[in-house]
Parts: sequence; C-alpha cells; structure tokens
Amino acid sequence: MSSLKENKGPDVFIVADNISSPLGKTTAQNFSKLKQGVSALKQYHDPDISAQPFYASLFRKDESFLKNDPHYYTKFEQLLIASIAGALHGSGITISDKKTVLIISSTKGSISLLENEIMSETLKRRIALPTSARLISKYFGFINQPIVVSNACISGVLAILTGMRLLRAGQFENAVIAGADVISKFIFSGFESFQALSPQICKPFDRLRDGLNLGEGAATVILSTNKNYSQNIKIKGGAVSNDANHISGPSRTGKELAGAIKQAMQDAAVRSADIDFISAHGTATVYNDEMEANAFFLTDLQSTPVNSLKAYYGHTLGAAGLIESIISIQSMKENLVLPTLGFEHNGVTQPLNVCNSLLRGDFKICLKTASGFGGCNGAVVFGMD
Repeated sequence: MSSLKENKGPDVFIVADNISSPLGKTTAQNFSKLKQGVSALKQYHDPDISAQPFYASLFRKDESFLKNDPHYYTKFEQLLIASIAGALHGSGITISDKKTVLIISSTKGSISLLENEIMSETLKRRIALPTSARLISKYFGFINQPIVVSNACISGVLAILTGMRLLRAGQFENAVIAGADVISKFIFSGFESFQALSPQICKPFDRLRDGLNLGEGAATVILSTNKNYSQNIKIKGGAVSNDANHISGPSRTGKELAGAIKQAMQDAAVRSADIDFISAHGTATVYNDEMEANAFFLTDLQSTPVNSLKAYYGHTLGAAGLIESIISIQSMKENLVLPTLGFEHNGVTQPLNVCNSLLRGDFKICLKTASGFGGCNGAVVFGMD
C-alpha cells in the first residue's frame, strides 16, 4: 500500500465548505440543528407537487437566495450560487486562477421548467445542465470551463472524486465542487411511480422502513493541493462501481458496492479496522438499506458505527453526497457522530452498528458511501493524520 500512496499524486485537502438547506444557510447552522435532533422533514399539502399530502424537506416558496437578478436564474442556479458564495467567503481561493476548476453536481437541475413552459429549442438549451454551469461560472468569474457530473444519486460523491482525481493528476490546484437539486412535481411523480416514497418520515435501516422522503438543498466543498492547507482534513481515497443489475433496483448481494469500498480503502491506504464511522446512503428503502448492509458485512465493517442523515434532510439527490460528506467532515472536527433518526430495530439481515444516539469519541477516518439508479455506487474516505 505504501507504493500506491506514493504514486497517486499530491494530498488533497478540504479547504472550506457550505451547506444551504431548510435547516440553515451555513454548515455551522446545519450541524447545530442536527446535534439538537432537528429534522427539516415536514408534512406538506402542495398540489403543485402532489395531490396527496407528503413528507419532504423544502425551502419556503417565498424564500430568497440571491439579492441581485434573482429572476435571471432558476431556483436551482440560485441555490448553487448562494452555496458557492458561502464556501468561497474567507477561503482564500482565487476563482480567476487557471489552477481553479468549478464542478457542478446534480441529478435533475432546472428540469422543473418543463412543467410550465412549452418545449422549444430555446427551452432545451436553457434546461441543460451545461447551460446552468456556464451561467454560474460566469457569475463568479471562473476562467476554466466548468465540469458537470450527473450520475443519479451518487452525483455528489462522484463530483468529489472527480475533483480529487483532477487535483492528484496535477491538472488543477483547487476545485470548487457544488451540488444542488430542487423538488418538483416531475421529480416527485417519478419516485412515486417506483413506489419508493414513504407516507411518513423515513426510517433508515429500521425494520419498519417503507421508503424515502425527498429534500431540497445545496452544498459546496472546496479542495486544494496547496500545502498551506496541510493541517486540514484530507480526501484520502475513493472509488466507484456499477451493479449492472437493474435500471432502478440495486444489487441484491452488495458485492459491487463492497468492491468500491475495498478499492476506496486501498486507495486511501487504510484497513477496515481503521474506519471510525460510516456515513451511509441509507435511503430507508427496503432494497437499498439491505444492499448497503450486505456491502458493509462483506468489507468487515459490520461493527463500525454507521449513520444515515436521510431522516434529517430527506434525499437531496445531487446534493446528498456533498451534504452528507460535509456533515461527516464536521463530525470528525467535533468528534461527534450523529444518530440515525427513526431507527429503533435492525431491519436488515446482516448485523449493523447503527447509531441511534449521539456518539462521542476520537474520530479520524470516515467512509462515505452512495448508491443510485442504474446500479451506480461510490465510496470516499476522509481522514485526519
């Protein structure tokens, strides 16, 4: 493993981050609410999204994210701009530097425009993720062409790994990685058609779990190989895999996610025993949670403390991997692992050490996992030396 560590390129450090969600506009505000056990999930009666009452984590309809030209940008773009601005503030990163790249993560972007406008070539261009990425890049003054990562629900984790790989390869010194998604009738009806939504607040890994809740949010993390940040938490390694199982159903064995976890740990030069806690995808659907539990068992992580944040935020799609990674990083900083809201009794066939209360300790290394439609899986290891 030592030779692998020497050849993989420079260390990649976490410089700054931001979470913008219904719980707060900063990472600190979000983490404070989470420590208090506050969930952003509420019951809504909104016919613009669903004819039936539903639980979700949504911003207020009258909430403002930009002071200038808010009507020029979609809600999705406004969320990204606000989160990026929050992360950049005081970071010391120069966005007009050729050594800095912008990476945008999302599953659906501004697709809600389809609901209220007539399809045209102009709308097709406007709704495209690269269009949003260019607008955001221009807003801040990035020099390099932005990169878009959209791969179902691992988009946020994959964006982090994309940034890590670009920095390791020496193509850039800094990466600003931002992800967001907005819940619309289009998105809601898609998950509803799969019968994946819970009529109550979700219960990750619990034996009574019956589906997920959706959520809105945005998050940004800034990475750098600059030695000035050498005291910061690192991205130690990561990997992706694919089940090739089904367009929406995950692997029944967990072997493919386990493969990504093993590769991520090898890349990070750590063993299962070195992982202090796991931030799972934990959607609270029957098959996802079972698959993840199998993967953790196959990688000898069944005794490692694990949590899911989905009962706080809902599933925020392209922002989920970023939001949950940032919370994991904050957990290491404060030596505090958050409980999994709604969990009471183990509902998966493999043993699993699910946190159901605040866990204090000395946490140096965290594993973050994600899985999504199409069988995609991602795993990333964060750590402190």
